[in-house]
Amino acid sequence: MTEKIGIIAGEGKMPLYIAQKAAQKGYEVVIAGLKGNAREEDFKTIPCTFRLLRLGQLGTGLEFFKSNGVKKILMAGRVQHTSIFANLMPDLRGAKFLASLKNMGTQYLLSRVIDEFKKEGIEITNSALFLEDFMPAKGVLSKRTPTPQEMQTVQFGFKIAKAVAELDIGLTCVVSQNATIAVEGMEGTDKCILRAGELYKKSADKDMPVAVVKVARPQQDERFDLPVIGKGTIKSLHKAGFKLLAFEAKKTLVLDLEDVIKLADKYGICLAAV
Repeated sequence: MTEKIGIIAGEGKMPLYIAQKAAQKGYEVVIAGLKGNAREEDFKTIPCTFRLLRLGQLGTGLEFFKSNGVKKILMAGRVQHTSIFANLMPDLRGAKFLASLKNMGTQYLLSRVIDEFKKEGIEITNSALFLEDFMPAKGVLSKRTPTPQEMQTVQFGFKIAKAVAELDIGLTCVVSQNATIAVEGMEGTDKCILRAGELYKKSADKDMPVAVVKVARPQQDERFDLPVIGKGTIKSLHKAGFKLLAFEAKKTLVLDLEDVIKLADKYGICLAAV
């Protein structure tokens, strides 16, 4: 019997790459796409069973996976926080679940979702199950290497990003001169970088190095919300006028890795796994 894998799909390329890799390895792929984040047409080249669900349709989602014989699921892709308000339409089980929550923090919320699936005999597994090659080890990936002053900035930013991640606020910060320009909130990484760029343009001293730093949570649960960067991240750095992106080695997914490195080199951006 063919092994089945379920995917709860948000936005971005990560769910698509996982579905492709799983299909190549002979898995039967079953996808629940979250409305406002995933699109069925993105998966049209992959043999799969697809259904679009609104956020909060917990009972419907569980029944969808159970009826298709799925025992193992992974969550992949970003869910825009704004879509939580625009597309939230809970079914009965979803409404009861939401009413039981103490807060809407990402880590707490998703851990509770995992518990609900476990009750139904469905395991939520590592979201990078098929993407191990997309998580670079420590080192500089770009042609341009960081200066000693830039590395000091990265070290400061790493501490700030870890503190922000531990508070379940975001995974990214932008720093310069041992000062924090911006931290990631609901807007996501790219908009955080662009917001920092606007603030930086108003700075009196634009010669000091700026570092964009992205990390995993101190106690990262690999079943959900892994840090991810891609070509869009590099484009946002370039638009903001920044030349250094550091991310946590072996814990950050870099989608389209070769293309990301080429783009970083094109814009003269230092790309470092730290």
